[in-house]
Amino acid sequence: MPTYYLGIDVAKQTLDVVLLLDPESLKKRQKTVPNTPAGYQVLVAWYQHQTGTTPEACQVILEATGPYHEAVAWALHEAGFPVSVVNPKVIKDFAKGLGIKAKNDGLDALILARFGYLIKPARWQPPPPEYRRLTVLLRRLEALETDRQREFNRLEKARVSQPTDADVVASLERAVQFLEAEQERVLALIDEHINQYPEFGQDRYYLLSIPGIGPVLSVLRVALLQHGQRFHSAAQLVSYLGVIPTEHQSGTSVHEKPHLSKTGPARLRGKLYMAACVAIRHNPDVRAFYDRLLAKGKSKMAALGAAMRKLAQICVGVIKNQTTYQPPVA
Repeated sequence: MPTYYLGIDVAKQTLDVVLLLDPESLKKRQKTVPNTPAGYQVLVAWYQHQTGTTPEACQVILEATGPYHEAVAWALHEAGFPVSVVNPKVIKDFAKGLGIKAKNDGLDALILARFGYLIKPARWQPPPPEYRRLTVLLRRLEALETDRQREFNRLEKARVSQPTDADVVASLERAVQFLEAEQERVLALIDEHINQYPEFGQDRYYLLSIPGIGPVLSVLRVALLQHGQRFHSAAQLVSYLGVIPTEHQSGTSVHEKPHLSKTGPARLRGKLYMAACVAIRHNPDVRAFYDRLLAKGKSKMAALGAAMRKLAQICVGVIKNQTTYQPPVA
């Protein structure tokens, strides 16, 4: 059990830190350091000066804030701290539960430290380097796809605008061509990286056997599932992706429609949504499941959410069993 809890509110340039010395009396120490490698060293030295203990005695809690939290999480993990990376929505709900309405960086860090003490979140395990590189390449590919679509939309508008400007059209055509070429280059880098690790290619092959899982999503799932090591059950995966149905009912007056929890990464949930839309047409297992729910009176959106969960479960199944997709429905 940790003796101390260190909450870190992460910003692009700074880290606001609260070291909770006594969770009952809320005795604490506060500090702000740069969000840089030098700042991480200052933070570690400050912690040791305040407590006189080793990093193993302190649990660090921070929110997942895109690229800004990753460097400090890695640095503190390497320094020996137990690190927990928590979804921001979970922390927001936790603060509401405490009756805290104010918001500032120091208070946010204190809330994170109290969350660590009261909830005991799971310890973060950084992905192996080969999965980390695959994830970085996939993020770059997604960014290029977004930029390419944005420039293509501008190109279409420029072609029909009056008056049409030939120089603007030519500029946009070059931009689209460049982004498409970059997409192909990054795709080649992804294939090259996958070919270096037999389990990557094997897992992608199994995932591609699932109707509804395309080339890009299959690689996303390879990076996410990590050969079955990251999630030990389908329930853990669907919880992480935020596709668990939640209800809001109380007595006879409050009765809202169930909706997805949406606590996980939105971009992965969006990819799964599009895959489920394909699967309810072409995957016999998912289609039969979807049709049964509609026949029971479920709305199309509720049935589609269930199809997303079903598809995620199938992905876990083929990786766990190391086999191609075998539809149980004729």
